[in-house]
Amino acid sequence: MILGVGIDVVHVRRIRHWLLVPGLVDRFFHPEEVATVLERGEGAALSLAARFAAKEAFGKASGTGLTGIKLSDIQVINNYNGRPEIRLYGSALARLESIGGRKVHISLTHESDNAIAMAIIED
Repeated sequence: MILGVGIDVVHVRRIRHWLLVPGLVDRFFHPEEVATVLERGEGAALSLAARFAAKEAFGKASGTGLTGIKLSDIQVINNYNGRPEIRLYGSALARLESIGGRKVHISLTHESDNAIAMAIIED
């Protein structure tokens, strides 16, 4: 059963700015997420924007937003086929469990100026 659906859009220029501020990206992203994405060079801002949108979409799908969730406790990865998946730790995992969720599905897309993500939480 679907417990929640969330969607979010992020302007890529916002993330480009974050990349210029020392330590800011580390505040919002899991360390492995940052390492993987920065290897993409010019595509890093697009990829981070999509991942940030996924974090926001997860918060919306949980029904309470991101209040009380440490953003670096949400990690977006690509599986062996390149499909995006979400890994939750600490505060984010606690939120999922508190609403009876067991699985989170995400979808990401981006184009030059914007990145969009959708999250669906299942029991």
